[in-house]
Amino acid sequence: MKTRQLGSLSVSALGLGCMGMTHGYTQTGDEAGSLATLARAVDLGVTLFDTAEIYGPFTNEILVGKGLRPYRDRIQIATKFGFRINADNPNDASAGGTDSRPDHVKAVAEASLKRLGVEVIDLFYQHRVDPNVPIEDTVGAMADLVREGKVRALGLSEASAATLRRAHATHPIAAIQSEYSLWTRDPEDNGVLDTCRELGIGFVPFSPLGRGVLTGALKSLDGMAANDFRRSLPRFSQENFDANLALVTALEQMAADKGVTPGQLALAWVLAQGDFIVPIPGTTKIANLEKNVAAADIVLSADEVAALGDLLSPAKVAGARYPERMAQMANK
Repeated sequence: MKTRQLGSLSVSALGLGCMGMTHGYTQTGDEAGSLATLARAVDLGVTLFDTAEIYGPFTNEILVGKGLRPYRDRIQIATKFGFRINADNPNDASAGGTDSRPDHVKAVAEASLKRLGVEVIDLFYQHRVDPNVPIEDTVGAMADLVREGKVRALGLSEASAATLRRAHATHPIAAIQSEYSLWTRDPEDNGVLDTCRELGIGFVPFSPLGRGVLTGALKSLDGMAANDFRRSLPRFSQENFDANLALVTALEQMAADKGVTPGQLALAWVLAQGDFIVPIPGTTKIANLEKNVAAADIVLSADEVAALGDLLSPAKVAGARYPERMAQMANK
């Protein structure tokens, strides 16, 4: 596996998003399968694994820590803080609101260290910007954790370019994590990618496969559980989903012409946008993991990159990526 830099961290060109192993999507309850997938990812050269306090909540960090403990000296674990977990509705991250007060930041770090079973968190992200706490105060607390040896590198998630600059001026930011894929291009338009290039900050796209749609394997909403997170997203209303499947059909044809899968082509396009970009596609299945990792070796011509970008340009995609309540928490 080729490597890329996220600030001072050298990581695999593709990471693994672990959220879906316990949170958000239709669950199988297959812990053994998830642990096997984590182990196989390490075998394939994946070194960056992404989790968060809110995933579960808490259970994802425990699972990731358990699965990666035998490989601790070979991998990097990224986790996140930033939500006030609502005991009455723990699975809805926005239900309790944001909380990035310095004392809360430090308390979550201590709890995450214990759940993960590690002595240091490799990459510690603010999950969403807290409008009630100056970013300088939050990053200041995160920087204290670095000085104390509890955290190696700092990150933000779904932050605006202006917030990213303010944070980076307080303490070097290694990475910013935001949604980015063929069908979600916000970071191109809001200045975040340009800011990363300018300041030498890594960019970590989550959902680089369009929450499964860009793999071509998701042809119907029927198999989704009632509490599957995607059912709350505008792009997954029946009407919008059906419209977007037409775009995926064209992607499938381009992939067939190149002798790869649609998901591999989608990942190769993301990787081609810059060597500071490290996508973290999520999966619970070893077969899908192996396909995703193989995408790191696909080389696209400039014409292919342009053609793919046009095929699924934002103007052609039906539906917003978030409902209004969630959209208000992003790009702050």
